[in-house]
Amino acid sequence: MEEGKFDSNEMKDKIDPSPSTVEKVKLPEIGMIFSSEEEVRTFYNSYATNAGFGISKLGGRNGDDGKQKYFSIGCAKNRKKVSQAKNVLHPRPSSKTNCKAKINVAVRNDGNFVITSVDLEHNHLLSPGKSRQFRCNKVLDSSTKRKLELNDQAGITLSKSFHSCVVEVGGYENLSFDERKCRNNISEARRLRLGEGDAEALSNYFCHMQSRNPNFFYVLDLDGESRIKNIFWADARCRAAYDYFCDVVTFDTTYLTNSYDMPFAPFVGVNHHGLSILLGCGLISSENSATFTWLFNSWLTCMHECAPKAIITDQCRAMAIAIEEVFPSSHHRLCLWHIMKKLPVKLGGHAQYKMIKKQLKTIVYNSLTVDECDENWLKMIEEFKLENNDWLKSLYEERNRWVPVYVKDHFWAGMSTTQRSESMNAFFDNYVHSKTSLKQFVEQY
Repeated sequence: MEEGKFDSNEMKDKIDPSPSTVEKVKLPEIGMIFSSEEEVRTFYNSYATNAGFGISKLGGRNGDDGKQKYFSIGCAKNRKKVSQAKNVLHPRPSSKTNCKAKINVAVRNDGNFVITSVDLEHNHLLSPGKSRQFRCNKVLDSSTKRKLELNDQAGITLSKSFHSCVVEVGGYENLSFDERKCRNNISEARRLRLGEGDAEALSNYFCHMQSRNPNFFYVLDLDGESRIKNIFWADARCRAAYDYFCDVVTFDTTYLTNSYDMPFAPFVGVNHHGLSILLGCGLISSENSATFTWLFNSWLTCMHECAPKAIITDQCRAMAIAIEEVFPSSHHRLCLWHIMKKLPVKLGGHAQYKMIKKQLKTIVYNSLTVDECDENWLKMIEEFKLENNDWLKSLYEERNRWVPVYVKDHFWAGMSTTQRSESMNAFFDNYVHSKTSLKQFVEQY
């Protein structure tokens, strides 16, 4: 056995020798059958809670018919986390350990879910006593959410609202959530509150457009309180244009993100004149994989299930997960402009930053072959002692999605990533500004 790893029996002895934890919950086994994905998750989470680790969905794969064929659920410490610290000399500690504990689940033709493989070994200590603190177990019930939101609208501070919840249940140890969970819920609730006249403007605009042209398409995603969470729409011109220009689509949520409570997410293509064309618009309340999956599925339905041959996005893990699920056959390229824009933030603290920047740009823009790119990249890492830089590691692992010499064999319709971001921003700048309300935005659109 590799150093630092523990088998499941050894792990139980190290953590809690009493029979009150893992033994009460059945261990995952190959061949177990479930009726739904939610049932699989509930079972595995129950096992994980007793064993002392958090869980997360690690990914999946769809078949040619677009239906899910298999997926994996595993330990929340599965991946190697890329540090988000701005100062590379003081990186934030990562909770990820690249743990391989997981179960693989296949979806059978009869609609049932069966476990096909199981790995119970963890490369870190487990903590049954802290299970309720894991993110996957922090749950806010609907009544608590409603109470927090009403208090927020009444001007009561979050700390006071949270303290009242603690008093109500008789102590922190009896809560299934923490203050951060409450704060995140309030932040999302505030984003979902449309300004005065916004909901009416949206409704009027969509009804008016559909009365003028039945090919106008829109979808509203509502929460449990029937409030708008996410919106997608595309007019007849967008749908007609996509029939001719479906080769390459770019998707970006950076424009006007700080100007609206709901980030604006346009789908953009390029026509035969090399000009940017709008292929649909989204307004979203959060930027997670579930939201992007909903938005991409809505857009795919609008475009008659015709996926783009290629799609360009910025470096966002949530987007990548959604694209893999909704557009599995599309070539996914990362926006080179967004990546190179991060150089000062990610490497600016290095003493030899100017030399690193110059050499990195030479490698990215001037490499003629894949071998030349790889060779010079590794030389740069060794020369400047950047072996422990997680950001550069992640870029190198995904080099086939962004370095020009790696993506040149695919058709990108002559679309420059810098050009598409700047040209679309300039287009919307003619109609909206930082103070434009959602109502004004819809009216201008």
